[in-house]
Amino acid sequence: MPAPADASASGTVRDKTSPSLTIRRRIDAAPARVWSAWTDPEKLARWWGPGTPQDMRVTRLDVREGGAFHIGFGFQGEDHDVHGVYQEVVPGERLVFTWFWKSTPERVSLVTLTFRPDGEGCLFTLHHEQFFDEAARLGHTRGWTASIDKLEACFAQGDI
Repeated sequence: MPAPADASASGTVRDKTSPSLTIRRRIDAAPARVWSAWTDPEKLARWWGPGTPQDMRVTRLDVREGGAFHIGFGFQGEDHDVHGVYQEVVPGERLVFTWFWKSTPERVSLVTLTFRPDGEGCLFTLHHEQFFDEAARLGHTRGWTASIDKLEACFAQGDI
């Protein structure tokens, strides 16, 4: 797989034996609404990341195959920037994108999101694979879990 346009020339997605994580949740919102929370920059800024919406900078969110994203945020006095390129976009069903931090552009991983109807809700799965090492997997597990908790809370409170 070629490196994302914003990655260094050496950036590659690691092999399938690298660490990965999977998070599954049933969210009390239709799949189309959960999809929108991932693909609408204003909605994404309400729940994504460790800080508050004011800490978020959704600089680019070009949700189409080959389109790029760039999301930045401040946390504990430091700025963080994540980038990637959308590999697969099936509206309301599936979103696949590469993922790398500005600080480590050579460490490209892959995120797959699926959105499945479940009555009035959504069975949501996030699979993040091909981490550089176990420490990266653990850090992302904490980050994704906290963000998805915030996403669920936004739906419960009617904020999205």
